[in-house]
Amino acid sequence: MKSGLLLIAVILIAIGVVSLAYQGITYTTREKVLEVGPIKATAEKKKTLPLPPILGGLSLAGGVVLLVAATRR
Repeated sequence: MKSGLLLIAVILIAIGVVSLAYQGITYTTREKVLEVGPIKATAEKKKTLPLPPILGGLSLAGGVVLLVAATRR
């Protein structure tokens, strides 16, 4: 049980640090712009899914709390 809590704590801390560092996930989509007969034109658009800093902070704090709780047992 102790090793399971340690693993979850480390994962939460890593997610928190990454989320605070990048502050969002960027991805690219292709959209059809024009289609006239055999001619097709597409455009790549970059979209960003923002991650609020509070999410990273809560994940980091939760990981630290779990880490302290696991080491005290």
